[in-house]
Amino acid sequence: MKSSRNKTIDFTPEDGSEYLERCLSPNAPIRLDDMENRVILGDAFAVMPLLPRAFADLLIVDPPYNLDKDFGGSRFGRKSDADYARYTAAWLDAALPLLKPTASVYVCCDWRSGTAVIPVLTQRLNVRNRITWQREKGRGAKANWKNGMEDIWFATVSADYTFNLDAVRLRRRVIAPYKENGQPKDWEQTETGNFRGTCPSNFWDDISIPYWSMAENTAHPTQKPEKLLAKLLLASSNAGDLVFDPFLGSGTTAVAAKKLGRRFVGIEQSRQYCAWAQKRLESAEHDRTIQGYSDGVFWERNSRPGARGNSAAARKTACKTRTP
Repeated sequence: MKSSRNKTIDFTPEDGSEYLERCLSPNAPIRLDDMENRVILGDAFAVMPLLPRAFADLLIVDPPYNLDKDFGGSRFGRKSDADYARYTAAWLDAALPLLKPTASVYVCCDWRSGTAVIPVLTQRLNVRNRITWQREKGRGAKANWKNGMEDIWFATVSADYTFNLDAVRLRRRVIAPYKENGQPKDWEQTETGNFRGTCPSNFWDDISIPYWSMAENTAHPTQKPEKLLAKLLLASSNAGDLVFDPFLGSGTTAVAAKKLGRRFVGIEQSRQYCAWAQKRLESAEHDRTIQGYSDGVFWERNSRPGARGNSAAARKTACKTRTP
């Protein structure tokens, strides 16, 4: 029996049959109107050729890393770097025709798979940055450094792309405020403290991996946090834009898109993960909260508005954007 506080989504495809019935399972070309805001059950390599051309404003990809891992009964086997690069090229070449010329692309990887991924991306896209985010979970290592980081490569199809700086701008406390002619210089004086708005960096240390008492948590082995996806979505898409994820997993990209007023299309081959994604999308109909993000603010990890000892202004790490 699970604890009453354990919110982990973990049920069989049979128990989630009502959710599976909401998924598309195409065997012929699909119109955009028929797939918008839908989860597609199927293999990404078989489904992508059936999708309309140039429909996506943003591509977010969290493919299997180059590790031996079981995903809902489908096992991904570790490959040589050359074979993993060919695997990456295969899904990317299938996805690129689906993107608008103004689209942005984010590709998740770890330190090992990144060495194979980056040459493939640079041959096909304009690679603009590497985001490194800190995982506060992970097994210790007796003869190596604990792997506590993952990467996300940021690229664009062209030089014309969306980047909403104000939506992800950081708000930092000013420790030694400097004044010019008696007035704050490049910072804001408030009743709760002094703050400076700064551009966000490519290192993120405010992300919590979903855990058992979080409503977004599932039994997926490599689930990404909604807060992580929220940053990508707010920066590189606008309200109403369409976000495409060909390796949807338990649905984080789709759920975050729905909560932030974006449209989505996701593909996932696991029946179990599709059911979990649909369950989460159903919950998002009446609960659009994203843990760690509220009132246009990304909060520091393991803090929340109004928590004892956490001054609301002091704990803010981003500000001045509104959730649709």
